[in-house]
Amino acid sequence: MSVFSRFTDIINANINSLLEKAEDPEKIIRLMIQEMEDTLVEIRSAAAKCIADRKEQRRYAEFLEREQRGWAERAELAVRQGREDLARAALAEKQALSDELEQTEHELKLLEEQLDKFNSDITQLQSKLTDAKTRQRSIVIRHKTASSQLAARKHIHDDKIDEMLFRFENAERRIDRVEAQGESLDMGRRKGLAEEIAGLEDDDRVEDELAALKAKVSQPEQADKTETEKKDA
Repeated sequence: MSVFSRFTDIINANINSLLEKAEDPEKIIRLMIQEMEDTLVEIRSAAAKCIADRKEQRRYAEFLEREQRGWAERAELAVRQGREDLARAALAEKQALSDELEQTEHELKLLEEQLDKFNSDITQLQSKLTDAKTRQRSIVIRHKTASSQLAARKHIHDDKIDEMLFRFENAERRIDRVEAQGESLDMGRRKGLAEEIAGLEDDDRVEDELAALKAKVSQPEQADKTETEKKDA
């Protein structure tokens, strides 16, 4: 794959879309960054060669211009000396140099256009690379968090856990039956002396609480009765 086709794929790539399709987002983002960096190096290298070619073409164009002026001066000198044959030959050389200079200037124009494209490509790719690096840490953290949550949910919905909880519930039910059998043995038995005395103490507490409640309720009634007697007097 050429540097330009890879570059186009990267520029047109939607990072979010790639990550959604990837089984390992951390790996795909690392590969994307590496690919962008490698492509950026190749584009810069190609741009450097293009700059060198442009400098060489400019020097050659300057050389052709000097040579063209030289043959023009020679043709003029030949005309002054009455040597039209030499003047004609000098002008032919000048014309050939002019054609070559025109072709060189056309190539220079193409190099300038290519450099403009390189500059645009580098700018876009650098922006993509910066964005990918900025989001890399966040993506890694999100992936690790999502993986942990997925693992936890798999454990929660694991049939082995459901089976274990079922056995636990069965154990609780067996303990309930044992406790119920113990309680049933106490049914119908005569209370001991200590239990009867404890019952009396409970009765006393109930009577004390009832007396306090009756006193509390009677206070507002007594206050209303006193107020009425004052009014009648």
